[in-house]
Amino acid sequence: MKGLVRIRGVSLFVEVVGRGYPLLLMHGGPGADHYTLAPFRQLKDQFTLVFYDHRCNGQSVGADAATMTWENLTADADALRQHLGFERLAVLGHSFGGHVALEYALRFPSRLSHLILLDTGGDAKWARDEAPRVALQRTGSREKAELVRRWFHGDLDPKKMLSSLMSMGDLYNPHTNLWSLTRELASGEWRGLFTLRPEALIFAGRTLLNGWSVMDRLHEIRVPVLVMAGHDDFIFPPEATRELASRIPKARLQLIDGAGHNPQSEQPDVVMSAIRAFLPQNAGQTPVAA
Repeated sequence: MKGLVRIRGVSLFVEVVGRGYPLLLMHGGPGADHYTLAPFRQLKDQFTLVFYDHRCNGQSVGADAATMTWENLTADADALRQHLGFERLAVLGHSFGGHVALEYALRFPSRLSHLILLDTGGDAKWARDEAPRVALQRTGSREKAELVRRWFHGDLDPKKMLSSLMSMGDLYNPHTNLWSLTRELASGEWRGLFTLRPEALIFAGRTLLNGWSVMDRLHEIRVPVLVMAGHDDFIFPPEATRELASRIPKARLQLIDGAGHNPQSEQPDVVMSAIRAFLPQNAGQTPVAA
């Protein structure tokens, strides 16, 4: 299955591949799309993978950026679950998608069986306040640190979104070499560069993530949780990842050496092995999508 699915007044771009226990994947950004999670396709031999673009992101259409609220983002995800015929499912959220996944876990606890949080946090302070400091520390460039600050505060020229992202590439993927870059291109991760949505990034930076935090509610999450992050992530460094895991009762923590913000690209074997070991392998535990 691949294409637009009409849900809650918007058309979400959805792609479902594989067979087995259902895993809903929430991409980062905002302003990106599900192709950033392309490495996870290798799990299709064991799981039913549900990729989709959040409203106002990627190839999803039919909604203004101002509708990109936590209520709508999580309700969209649950409506998609219903549409596909799953009673419960596992959810993986990367970066901004991890924020959405946390909100989903708190708003729809009975529909969630397992939660995977990849390079994310429960508080917007890490991206908005700490990432510029880490960028300056690692690069020595005040110009790059200021770019990071403006990026996460939505202070961005829409026409310069791609060039700004490319300028921060060494921060996002500090361990990417020619081989891994070739692998990323082959897997399709870079397709999302053609569907960047600056309006989503700007709205999130200025409004959605301004003051956002769920840290005081993380104890409410009762399902098994796997928290993973690259050890050299500049947005969510080890202290952020440890803080997140320590607040969730059933969380398992794994820091990944040799990886930054995208360990699924830089250390895919480690990430995929951890997920295979964490999630149920019995497809019969939940209805298969119609």
